[in-house]
Amino acid sequence: VMFSTQTTMPHQKRFALFAFHSSLILLATLQSCSSFFASPTKLRQKYSQNCHNHEHASISSGTRKMTMCSKSRILNQARWIRTETSLSMTDVRNSDSNNSFDLVVVGAGPVGIQAALTAARPPFSKNVCIVDAPRFTGVLMDERENKDLSIGGPTGLFSKALRDTSKRIGVNMLREMGLREDSVWNEIVNACIDLATANADDVFRQLDLAGVTYMEGFAEFQNDSDALLRITKSDGTSFNLNGEQILLATGSKAFRPSNIPFDGKRIFDSDSINSLDRLPRKVAITGSGIIAVEYAKIFRNLGADVTLLIRDNVPRNALMKIGLDKDVASALLADIVRSGINIERGAQLKSITAPENPLSPMTIELEAKGGGVRPAGTATEVKCDCYLAAVGRQANTAKLNLDAAGIETDEYGCISVNNKLQTSNPKVFAAGDVLGRPFLASTGIAQGVAAVDFMFTENEPFQCDPEDGSCIESNLGTAGANFDPTSLASNPFSFPVGIWSSPEASYFGLSAQQAKENGIDVGEGIALYSECLRGVMFSPNGLLKLVFDKSDNAIIGVHIVGDDACELIHYGMELVRSRCTLQNVTSQMYTAVTFHELYRIAAAAGLDEAAARKRRAAAGQALTALNRRKRFTSW
Repeated sequence: VMFSTQTTMPHQKRFALFAFHSSLILLATLQSCSSFFASPTKLRQKYSQNCHNHEHASISSGTRKMTMCSKSRILNQARWIRTETSLSMTDVRNSDSNNSFDLVVVGAGPVGIQAALTAARPPFSKNVCIVDAPRFTGVLMDERENKDLSIGGPTGLFSKALRDTSKRIGVNMLREMGLREDSVWNEIVNACIDLATANADDVFRQLDLAGVTYMEGFAEFQNDSDALLRITKSDGTSFNLNGEQILLATGSKAFRPSNIPFDGKRIFDSDSINSLDRLPRKVAITGSGIIAVEYAKIFRNLGADVTLLIRDNVPRNALMKIGLDKDVASALLADIVRSGINIERGAQLKSITAPENPLSPMTIELEAKGGGVRPAGTATEVKCDCYLAAVGRQANTAKLNLDAAGIETDEYGCISVNNKLQTSNPKVFAAGDVLGRPFLASTGIAQGVAAVDFMFTENEPFQCDPEDGSCIESNLGTAGANFDPTSLASNPFSFPVGIWSSPEASYFGLSAQQAKENGIDVGEGIALYSECLRGVMFSPNGLLKLVFDKSDNAIIGVHIVGDDACELIHYGMELVRSRCTLQNVTSQMYTAVTFHELYRIAAAAGLDEAAARKRRAAAGQALTALNRRKRFTSW
């Protein structure tokens, strides 16, 4: 109509007018759709009964707990998600007490899933059953197909999805377009659900192809039995289940300080934060570990004002306690500050006042570390509409009735195992977060695969020749109270560590400080992201550090902060494991315009420290000027 009535107008004006009208139509359509999807009051009433309380102890949940509860389930109903034919998983939930398998895996997180697939596939080809209890733990469910969307997902599945979504969705732009706050949040949650659905579909497909039997139910050991499991379904019925071997992979749950009134609405732990049903404007987070840092950057990227409460007076020290190199910790901290996140040092929560009106901000009263009044000039309270306590995790073993099977635990409830991942009951093995720290999906998966190998072969744990200094043992069973990333009580060459913040941080092997504590004379080669072409063009903030033994220039540690750090670390792992020298790395050819060039630059820096300092100083000055121009432009 617009074109037919404006035929006499110049085509430039007609196009501009068309673009203007199109924008109005698009905005009206989005607003209309958001109103439809964002106000599912009746659906909320209908399905709220299906969302179990996320505070229930998670037992058969694997190493994840995606509790997006009623809001996300409602979205699943309201938004016509994919409706492919449900996979024909073998279902014996109504079977009698004669169920018996070569292996029963309790917990369908990444550890349990990978262990089950390993045992079911050649060369083992065992009859495997995996048991999970999504409805007992309030995880994300697709009610139309009665399918657990968080199956096989790690504890941080939601945070990873939220992190990637925060990069792709411009919250400020959507707000400027006039979309309501709940519409913006629905867009974010829908993207997270898409990722979870894709992951669940793939996991169910793999289980089906491998012939793994899947059961839903709450598993616990029966009293006065030889490790016989009792499976209780969500409808209250139960049956017995026996396995020649049993693997416990029920994961972990968030630690909840007793002085914090968690409600799952505005006051969350690192599990229940998944049930957040709106986009918060102001967020306060207690913690200085991996989860706290990740969520601080996520919410900041989503446009929220974020305050990070750290008990340590020196934030860098707090980050170093989780194993980060001092320079990586400093760079990560600098980025946190540069992004506008407020850090309250030497502070801890004293009390929370949450008004009954959910639209009114909460007041968090602060006190000094260990109690008492904070120093003059520091904040005594923080206003926020969302609070997250990310202060650690604990093994998910309390309701398994381990005593009935004679399975021993340590003082923290973590299952004790030998170097074959075998518990005090010979037919029961354990892997993943149930063993305690380091609470990483990657280490748990490695443990689960190793446990399957020990179950069905005569293999013995690999041991190095004491005379071979280049040999590296994995020590997969060394975990729980024995794991300490700073004292090296656990082998630092067993696994990489990644922090999925923005930017990412990752490390493998020894830091310079750890090496010196072990009597090794070491040097460091550092490369700034701004020293390689890809870094200069796309992501100049970051660094890569190589720690090397001065006696032979062999690389014994790699530490990275910056874009793709969690990907880059795997090449560094191979350098450390093969004891490559700095000369080996400098002689290699790397594809142009890649971050891997940083390895060559860092190796060259280790060989010529004086010249490297000059190059870094020049690159640093250029980067500072660039950041200053960006801040000026944003103003």
